[in-house]
Amino acid sequence: MEHDKARKSIKLQDIAQAVGVSRTTVSNAFNRPDQLSPELRDKILEAAKEMGYPGPNPMARMLRTGQTGAIGLVFGESLPYAFNDLAAIAFLRGVSRVCERVKASLLIVPTLESNAAQKTIEQATVDGFIIYNLPDDSEALVRVLERQLPVVAVDQPSLKDVPSVGIDDRQAARKAATHLLSLHHKQIAIMAMELQSDLYVGLVDSQRLEHSTHQITKLRLQGYRDAIEEARIDFSQVPIYECRNDENHAREVAMTLLQRHPRPTAILAMSDILAFGALRSAQQMSLKVPEDLSIVGFDDIPIAWQIRPRLTTVQQPLVEKGVLAAELLLSKSVTKTSKVLGTRLVVRESSGTAPAL
Repeated sequence: MEHDKARKSIKLQDIAQAVGVSRTTVSNAFNRPDQLSPELRDKILEAAKEMGYPGPNPMARMLRTGQTGAIGLVFGESLPYAFNDLAAIAFLRGVSRVCERVKASLLIVPTLESNAAQKTIEQATVDGFIIYNLPDDSEALVRVLERQLPVVAVDQPSLKDVPSVGIDDRQAARKAATHLLSLHHKQIAIMAMELQSDLYVGLVDSQRLEHSTHQITKLRLQGYRDAIEEARIDFSQVPIYECRNDENHAREVAMTLLQRHPRPTAILAMSDILAFGALRSAQQMSLKVPEDLSIVGFDDIPIAWQIRPRLTTVQQPLVEKGVLAAELLLSKSVTKTSKVLGTRLVVRESSGTAPAL
């Protein structure tokens, strides 16, 4: 026990005297290693290890610098979703790339509007939050803003006076619809991501559209609508089916869509995962893509060019979104800057001229 007490009482000054350097130099060995030569840093760390010094006290460092060295990432899905969904993985890769570079920790808070998530947000020891595509009525969003810490919003277009990173979802979706219309498709169906956070799966009516709390879904639908109405097609007659961004749900929804009369000749899928589900359903029904059915996705995740036929889709810079969000948050002064990144339509083999029905 006495030995343990002795080990705990070692301070930076003790190590400095043992090595023959200043206290600041020892501190730099732990906190700013780039300021020292590798040889000197190794010598200091070895001496600290021999003397039983465990490293700087995180709480003491926080009190001294006012920084925790950690950021929080809050998003409205489950934790497994963050590591299974390829678009979410790409975004996380961007955030973690910056965290690694600046030696910051990352706290991931999957909300799904649970009480535990709200408490985590209230108590999290972080320097700021990235909020990622939360619905407008999210309680987690309220809790984050109540903390009055620096915040950067990603895919959160309705949140004003907060630095943000995103794309022009409406314009990007319009590109996808315009492409199908240029191929003479008239019978177009839409597979939409969630409009509200109630796990609904099925046909979307005007009332559900009006009360949507998921802005990205709403904006993409508006983009589809812009192009379709410009082509003088009645948008109210375009079937819109809502489902979770999951391949199994997508397959079920696509089967329902493809059994309609008249059958759609094209599907606008609001993500590549939904598009992949539609492709699998088409194959199950012995429909050829793109001869019988054209499919256009959104995201351009790796699966888009790995499947056959390769997927026509809207490419968005998912990794860059994460990089910019983390850089904005960790910058010395978070300004109310909006970063709107570019998108492009990538035409591959899943879209073709409308068949004669």
